[in-house]
Amino acid sequence: MDYFFTLEEILLASEPKNKIEKFNKFYEKFLNNDFEFNDSYEPYELKEPSYVSFLEIVKPTMLPKIKNFNTEEGKRYLIHTILHIEYSAIDLALDAAVRFKNMPKKYYEDWLSVASDEIRHFLMLEELLKELNGKYGDFPVHKNLFEALQATPTFLRRMAAVPRYLEANGLDQNPKIMQKLKSNNDPFNRKILKVLEIILEEEVDHVTKGDVWYKYACDLENVPYDSTYLEIIEDVFPGSTKRKMDLNFEARKQAGFSCAVLKVLSKKTDCV
Repeated sequence: MDYFFTLEEILLASEPKNKIEKFNKFYEKFLNNDFEFNDSYEPYELKEPSYVSFLEIVKPTMLPKIKNFNTEEGKRYLIHTILHIEYSAIDLALDAAVRFKNMPKKYYEDWLSVASDEIRHFLMLEELLKELNGKYGDFPVHKNLFEALQATPTFLRRMAAVPRYLEANGLDQNPKIMQKLKSNNDPFNRKILKVLEIILEEEVDHVTKGDVWYKYACDLENVPYDSTYLEIIEDVFPGSTKRKMDLNFEARKQAGFSCAVLKVLSKKTDCV
């Protein structure tokens, strides 16, 4: 099996079931070392997200303003929102695993493992949505995560902006959603909470992997970790270092963030 060309085909697959089936077959072969790297491979140009054919894409400001998670409609929208994040995260992990050549094998192992986790998260959420008679595509979505992919074609920028910024933001937001769900302890909320607990735990591992490879990229280019990170995220996400962020300090420190960076992002004088 050719690693790069096969994985590109999976990434570009436009339908979730097909993408997941193809990935599972690919991943089994990868784990059995039944693959080879083709040095002639050149990454494709990112023009549109893989989901453009079956989702309605709108600007974030045009998304539904549904904040009451205690109604059935609110639950459907919440699950759909997280479901789209997880589906986008599948593509983010696959792109990281295919775009950058001549990396240590551990690098590819890590990002394929992340993709496998994101697929499992997607399937758990999709099942919850089905229980509410919903499906992926019932609500419009934005493509912010895909746009971040487009804005980070280089290894260093990608490792800084995606796992260490976008996915790290999930470490902050997930507990807030969980707390809101706990305020109305109905049986279905408990089902959602169980899935979110799994996602949060595994997100820490994903951000940790991103931290390892971000620092690897910094070492390759002989640049400092903290100041380079802040410069990149401010460039990719303007204003991100200027606003005060409400951070999950425990999870971020566990994932490799320094106190110096946490203080800059939170505008606090300590990191506890």
